[in-house]
Amino acid sequence: MVGLRGKVTGRVGPGLVGEVMIRVRGGSEAFLAYPVTPGESFEPGRLVTVVEYQAPRTVYVQAAFG
Repeated sequence: MVGLRGKVTGRVGPGLVGEVMIRVRGGSEAFLAYPVTPGESFEPGRLVTVVEYQAPRTVYVQAAFG
């Protein structure tokens, strides 16, 4: 999971449980998402990169570059 990119589908930010769609196992799956950097936020449609994964369905993300 770490290093995969995903698209924000539910706002990720302080005090929120966001949602990110990530391509895995031949399809796309939804994961609960939090910003890896406190205070950061990402609006729906933004591409992010998974920095940390906590089973079964939680990821910590940062802005995707490139």
